[in-house]
Amino acid sequence: MKILLADDHGLVRDTLVAFMETTGEFDVEAVSNFDQAFERVQKDSQFDLVLLDFKMPQMNGLEGLQRILALPSAPKVALISGNASRDVAEAALEAGAAGFVPKTLAAQSLINAIRFMAMGEKYAPLEFMTAEDEKPSHPLAEKLTAREMQVLEGLTKGQSNKEIARDLDLAEPTIKLHVKTLYRKIDVHNRTQAALVAKEAGLF
Repeated sequence: MKILLADDHGLVRDTLVAFMETTGEFDVEAVSNFDQAFERVQKDSQFDLVLLDFKMPQMNGLEGLQRILALPSAPKVALISGNASRDVAEAALEAGAAGFVPKTLAAQSLINAIRFMAMGEKYAPLEFMTAEDEKPSHPLAEKLTAREMQVLEGLTKGQSNKEIARDLDLAEPTIKLHVKTLYRKIDVHNRTQAALVAKEAGLF
């Protein structure tokens, strides 16, 4: 199988090439930026798979992927990345990528993925694609407990203490105590101010 690897990180590139070549299955060529990869594909359409690092010079996100796929007799193209999000992976697959390979994948799994894609199959690790998205941390959110965040969400919805208590299955006096505490923590004096602060922070 003839593979073209484009990655600007020398150590990663050399490690991947060495590992693929030890299997005896792959003839690997490596370049360090997108322009070099694009030039090689234009000259030689016989690659079984092109692996593009998502973040490297001239790649411009998914634009590089789309440029190669738009070529006549375009080869199969997959993205590799150390930090791209699931949204990027999904967009790449929708754009026609052969797959998405996180660099955190175990070495043997990586080889299996490359073999799989070179044979014409789509690949994306299930664990990565189904993982829960981490909510971005915010200084305001870090000040509050999980319960206080729930109460604050109720305030942003315009709910009364009684309504919040019912939704959270808590006593109304307990909600009053949480409200008083979160007022102090986020430096506000009433429900309206608390709701405005939460909304401006993009918490809900």
